[in-house]
Amino acid sequence: MTASGTLTRADLAESVNRHIGLSRAESAAIIESILEHMSAALERGENVKISSFGTFVLRDKTERMGRNPKTGVEVPIEPRRVLTFRASQTMRDRVAAS
Repeated sequence: MTASGTLTRADLAESVNRHIGLSRAESAAIIESILEHMSAALERGENVKISSFGTFVLRDKTERMGRNPKTGVEVPIEPRRVLTFRASQTMRDRVAAS
């Protein structure tokens, strides 16, 4: 992991390189392929579930009224699709234990 505490694609590729022994280029290609498959599934409107990790869930939000906190004026918020992540119970337990 980088010094900023963020896990990057390069960190994932390096981990694959160390644990499986593939070249750096092959490891990076595998990570890119996995992320591309996940992105494509989400673009098609499918949820992505990774066992013992969590689920990326797409939700369609309807139009609603919001309020500008500075002026108090009500404005409509357009309908949109949002992506959320729901951690599995296994992941929640691991994070809570650390």
